[in-house]
Amino acid sequence: MDIILISVGKIKEAYLTEGLQDYIDRIQHYCDLELKEVDAARSKHKINDAQIKKIKDEEGKRILDKIPEGKNYIISLDREGKPVSSEGLAKSIKNLQVRGESKITFIIGGSHGLSEEVLDKSDYKMSLSYLTFTHQMSRLILLEQLYRAFKILNNEPYHK
Repeated sequence: MDIILISVGKIKEAYLTEGLQDYIDRIQHYCDLELKEVDAARSKHKINDAQIKKIKDEEGKRILDKIPEGKNYIISLDREGKPVSSEGLAKSIKNLQVRGESKITFIIGGSHGLSEEVLDKSDYKMSLSYLTFTHQMSRLILLEQLYRAFKILNNEPYHK
């Protein structure tokens, strides 16, 4: 199985970079993992709805350009998406494998979220939590949950 994670913005904090690398190393035991970053659009601190839409559309075009061609199941992380448990994520991955989906692309938007065009292209909209996280932190949380899902699927213990 191939898993691709497309996300907006660069990780600057050392603790996040170290955490991401740790989970990348762990996950690659179970699947082929590829991380793709797109540049975040520049914005001022106080902006109106039209400017936010423009930013999301600009980032959305960059995201869509990174989605691989061919058969590809797309899961976008969205605050309005469906929350899933760790077990639910594991079950979803297994169901996709059984259906013959060999490539899953996860998308994490920038600080303003995802464009309508990206959300419309998504096969599934998932929420990590009812809590709000930075998009950089969401990347780490998603990788940890993917690692946990693979441990669940392989009936391996996960040290808490």
